[in-house]
Amino acid sequence: MEYWNSTLGSGFILMGILKDSGSPELLCVIITVLYMLALTSNGLLLLVITVDSRLHVPMYFLLGQLSLMDLLFTSVVTPKALMDFLRSENTISFAGCALQMFLALMLGGAEDLLLAFMAYDRYVAICHPLNYMVFMRPRVCWLMVATSWILAYLNALGHTFYTMQYPFCKARNIRHLLCEIPPLLKLACADTSRYELLVYVTGVIFLLLPLSAIIASYALILFTVLHMPSNEGRQKALVTCSSHLTVVGMFYGAATFMYVLPSSLHSPKQDNIISVFYTVVTPALNPLIYTLRNKKVMGALRRVLGNYILPTHSTM
Repeated sequence: MEYWNSTLGSGFILMGILKDSGSPELLCVIITVLYMLALTSNGLLLLVITVDSRLHVPMYFLLGQLSLMDLLFTSVVTPKALMDFLRSENTISFAGCALQMFLALMLGGAEDLLLAFMAYDRYVAICHPLNYMVFMRPRVCWLMVATSWILAYLNALGHTFYTMQYPFCKARNIRHLLCEIPPLLKLACADTSRYELLVYVTGVIFLLLPLSAIIASYALILFTVLHMPSNEGRQKALVTCSSHLTVVGMFYGAATFMYVLPSSLHSPKQDNIISVFYTVVTPALNPLIYTLRNKKVMGALRRVLGNYILPTHSTM
């Protein structure tokens, strides 16, 4: 089989879920609505956490970082997928594919690690409340965020460089929503078995190890909550933790399917559905999951909207 030279302006063709769908117009509308919801909800949550001084505590600082990652993550994939569908043009250059892969891997990896740090934050808040501001002082919070970004950056850089150095066959159709490692390796005209093993190992490190830390944190939290004398305290702790566990379940479930399960268990249709779930659906739902049952955030949202939006309308 012939190779095509990626350095001479050739590119890939993204054959995403919109192309294969039975009703692409309806799906396009749904994805557009979810993307707008993700932009609005994450943007508002970032604004509220930044502006309201009552939310300047470690829990909401980490939540703001999660919203930032979600906002960037969905923006790496969704606008291009929608524009490609509307213009009936699905091409992406070699450099564009590498950039999209790098950004998606970095943002996904950073979110993965941040969710583990958020579980630790909840563990300290519930199991060691008197020492919370000592264990979660600003320097520690910034270290957590920096660690998430730096490790994710290094992992994404290595995988992007290694994946894109493979020779690709002339059949350059990627049956996927975005440029990711598993669908790209299917186009490689070389033995990728060793690298697939490396992808599996890094997937275990970046997914299953943080997930193990999250499970351990919540096991200790559950033990502490069950021994709380106050029913109100137990309910408040469980509500806070249930929001985080819901987000963890959605994100880790989709990411584990893509990067930990063997490629023999994947199909293009399943991969497309999963990719839509963690690039479009999850970023749209995360802010709603965290805010709708959180009285402090809802109160801060009403104050911010009242101070910044309602006065504007009253002067018109």
